[in-house]
Amino acid sequence: MDKKLQVEAIEQGTVIDHIPAGQGIKILRFLKLADASKRLTIGLNLPTKNDGAKDLIKVADTIFSEEQANQLALFAPTATINVIENYAVVRKFQVAQPKSIHGVFSCPNSNCITHSESVPSYFYVRQAHGQIKLKCHYCEKSFATSLFTELKD
Repeated sequence: MDKKLQVEAIEQGTVIDHIPAGQGIKILRFLKLADASKRLTIGLNLPTKNDGAKDLIKVADTIFSEEQANQLALFAPTATINVIENYAVVRKFQVAQPKSIHGVFSCPNSNCITHSESVPSYFYVRQAHGQIKLKCHYCEKSFATSLFTELKD
């Protein structure tokens, strides 16, 4: 069986690999990559060794900080980050669930102070019953990550 690359290699940048199938689009929106002028290579529902599927995102000429990468754990807790230089992986790490998220999402609670005052959003990240939940620092309400479709500008 011939092996061939399904996705083009990049010279410099970051590869987000092992994204659960279907989560790649959420990550693109979350990182606002589609709005940026970055060269992207996106693979959706790519075959994996265990006969499953995964998504993959390559961002040329951009290196994510660990803080940025760890925020991806909200959508892709099994993702790995590969830092690429001269077409080679020079650093690889697994994302880790952050303890908190600041200024990224709008609180889904319309009565939260973040909608009427000029304060940055602030959420504590918790795992409950196998699901990641975000608890607002201000209104103290907890929400499933699936409710976070609106990013802070």
